[in-house]
Amino acid sequence: MGARARRSGWLAALGLVATLALGGCGDDAKQPFSGQVLDNPYKVPATELVDTDGKPFSLADDTDKRLTLVFFGYVNCKDICPAVLSHLASAMTRLDDADRKQVDVVLVTSDPNTDTPASLRAYLDRFDSSFIGLDADFATIKAVGLDLAVGIDERDPGGHTTQVLGVDSANEAPVYWDADTTPVQFANDIHTLLED
Repeated sequence: MGARARRSGWLAALGLVATLALGGCGDDAKQPFSGQVLDNPYKVPATELVDTDGKPFSLADDTDKRLTLVFFGYVNCKDICPAVLSHLASAMTRLDDADRKQVDVVLVTSDPNTDTPASLRAYLDRFDSSFIGLDADFATIKAVGLDLAVGIDERDPGGHTTQVLGVDSANEAPVYWDADTTPVQFANDIHTLLED
């Protein structure tokens, strides 16, 4: 399936979400969409970062699945980061195989002065070994974060927004979830977004 066809599937799913939210009607068995749909999606930059294997990785060019969930966090984070990553890992276990194969989870370090590819890999492996960790110098991380409405402070690696961004195959982030999203909510929303 081409990027244009996948993109139209996302647009249809997000259109349905907007219609149900505004109309307040629909299948009672279907869970409401928990993510926030953006009127003006964030454009994902093609900036080159480095994955935990030391290979170049761009959030625009190397995210090949239909949905990539992107979160900014860091290894020494004591509360929000492990909670969000744990919820994402649990959500992945709730997906059927067909949905799971279409989703990647990416952590971009917000503390590149301390985190290393090796420490990111060890940290992510505690949650899910398929999660992708990305690193770069601080200026590069900050620029990528700003493009995605995540302000990063070099003196306070935890002092940024804690949203999880949903990146589609058109290299846009038209939806995000807050840090309080539960595994069930993530799983339901992911399934909704991947429905054709």
